[in-house]
Amino acid sequence: MISIINHNSNSTKIKGWSVLFWLAVWEIASRLLGQSLLLASPLTVIKRLAVLAVTTPFWQSILFSLLRIIGGFLCGVLFGTLLAIFAVNHTKFEELIAPLILLIKTIPVASFIILVLIFISSKNLSVMISFLMVLPIVYTNVRNGILETDRNLLEMASVFSLSRFKKFRYIYVPQVFPYFQSACSVCLGLAFKSGIAAEVIGIPTGSIGEHLYNAKIYLNTPDLFAWTLVIVLLSLTLEKLLLALLHVCMTYIERG
Repeated sequence: MISIINHNSNSTKIKGWSVLFWLAVWEIASRLLGQSLLLASPLTVIKRLAVLAVTTPFWQSILFSLLRIIGGFLCGVLFGTLLAIFAVNHTKFEELIAPLILLIKTIPVASFIILVLIFISSKNLSVMISFLMVLPIVYTNVRNGILETDRNLLEMASVFSLSRFKKFRYIYVPQVFPYFQSACSVCLGLAFKSGIAAEVIGIPTGSIGEHLYNAKIYLNTPDLFAWTLVIVLLSLTLEKLLLALLHVCMTYIERG
């Protein structure tokens, strides 16, 4: 699992021509194989998605999974941030939770899903799994961001006797924000991957994971690709919205 995100790295922007290229490769591979049961063509998948999109269960499943995965993500971000702040200020607490954070990072997602499924119902499994996957990454990044805060700025704040609130707002927030933003960007995609994986194993009724499982059982390749496309689109859209929201919040803080 990724534990530390380089906040200075810029992800490569996806170009339209590259998407068209890989769609063409997909189409050619599908035609050469000649078995839609094994590899459905892009057009077949889009047609199937269009059919699914006009049904009520389709949107109910999206809402079911979306609410739980986003819930787990938000809880992971909140608790990871609070734990990081507390750990930086209390060395013994940091030492106490260090083994737990390491354990969460290293245990495979599948093992977590099976273990958690023993204690909670499959209906809420994706919430817990998303939370567990997000927590250590946010904790590590926010903690590192706080520790890397410019000491000269903190000394200046002490000289001018700035209040704790002003130090938090004008020094810590701008310094930690790149770490926090990078963590959130990666964690949202990870939350979706792990959350859907949990649903595929737990098979809660009315979830996206259930539809993926059924598509696999009945060898319904168009459905499998269609639901996978839905997951990708949801993840990308929410990531863009999240980053835009964080940008707006940061702009407001800086101008304030």
